[in-house]
Amino acid sequence: MTDWTKSSWRNKPRIQMPDYPDQAALQAVEAELSRYPVLVFAGEARRLKKHLASAGRGEAFLLQGGDCAESFEQFSSDMIRDTFKVMLQMAIVLTHGAKVPVIKLGRMAGQFAKPRSAPTEVVDGVELPSYRGDIINELDFTPEARIPDPRKMLRAYTQAAATLNLIRAFSTGGYADVHQVHGWTLGFTDNEKAEKYREIANRISDTLDFMAAAGVTSETAHTLQTVEYYTSHESLLLEYEEALCRQDSQTGKWLAGSGHMIWIGDRTRQPDGAHVEFARGVQNPIGLKCGPTMTSDDLKLLMKTLNPSNEEGRLTLIARFGAGAVGEHLPRLIKTVQEEGANVVWTCDAMHGNTIKSSSGYKTRPFDSVLREVREFFAIHADEGTVPGGVHFEMTGQDVTECTGGVRAVQDEDLSDRYHTACDPRLNASQSLELAFLVAEELSTRRNTQQAKAVS
Repeated sequence: MTDWTKSSWRNKPRIQMPDYPDQAALQAVEAELSRYPVLVFAGEARRLKKHLASAGRGEAFLLQGGDCAESFEQFSSDMIRDTFKVMLQMAIVLTHGAKVPVIKLGRMAGQFAKPRSAPTEVVDGVELPSYRGDIINELDFTPEARIPDPRKMLRAYTQAAATLNLIRAFSTGGYADVHQVHGWTLGFTDNEKAEKYREIANRISDTLDFMAAAGVTSETAHTLQTVEYYTSHESLLLEYEEALCRQDSQTGKWLAGSGHMIWIGDRTRQPDGAHVEFARGVQNPIGLKCGPTMTSDDLKLLMKTLNPSNEEGRLTLIARFGAGAVGEHLPRLIKTVQEEGANVVWTCDAMHGNTIKSSSGYKTRPFDSVLREVREFFAIHADEGTVPGGVHFEMTGQDVTECTGGVRAVQDEDLSDRYHTACDPRLNASQSLELAFLVAEELSTRRNTQQAKAVS
């Protein structure tokens, strides 16, 4: 790729990025970051790409989840642990339903910047620049807080490094032991409102008991004690991405060293734009958000630009249309992919198309709408004979009240109790795990249907 450099994005149209008033400070931060160690390694990104290739063939399933936007103020080891914990619980339930390995990909250790629908916001007649995430400016509604500060990139790097350090310790230090994780899940089904999920949990217990009887235990099988866990984020702030971009000494290819997977948002996927330009040159797996305005022509061009070799596992298409709208858009995009013979992983982001304003004034997402979009996604792939490769959720391990519904029935009037997000509403731990049970049922039904067709 002789026409690409890690800086070539600077010659392309840029949107959803800040204009730093202090250019000297920005250049100093970029120079400092460029000397820091990368956060992830090329071998890890290649391994994730291999796993994603399996998901594209239906031989694995992708679970991508985590924070809407990571916060400096709310950062703690407990928060990392709780989100990691619920991701593991979800993965075990999904593995049982799909009968294939589940790829665990967190929206963590880099999800600091957020695109916004408008460059400014007005409160009580005062207009200020929009909050764009802690890596850029601050949430406080003051002129000083909303000034983009490049030094925040250094704090974001430090927090990302600490997050990855703890995740790696959890992944290999025994915390991820499958028996312990399933014990947490059994605790969830003890709630009488979650009783309908107890049968699945009991079947998982029976499987683990059988494996133990056959001599496969945590002591004899290292894989029952450890997990592979990867990180991802939207590569929105390209000065940060470029500073952590390095050339792999083994292959000569470039690596976005900020996370294992980076994705391009629905607002920044212009084929001739800066964000596509940066992503096309790195070897990491790339995600591409596909919303209702994605045209077939743009998708064809983006697939050729981002994955010119049609490499399996390289490109994940993250569908986000909203409940009730999937049937209008997904079939035509699936047809486009089929016409091109493109290798992609199809996943469902059932969050971003289902945001509403509640009667109490809070931005929220109804649990039933999220579930409906997932079911529509699976149904259309079944009709088209294609592979639904994964799901993508904004969620947290904390007991927040930001999305309505679920077995614990968060109501509009409950939203103010523990509404902590600075941007978009997240599923809490209970809602996330319940959704995993329901998605597992969809996966199991799909598998049984395919087996029945194969027999007939």
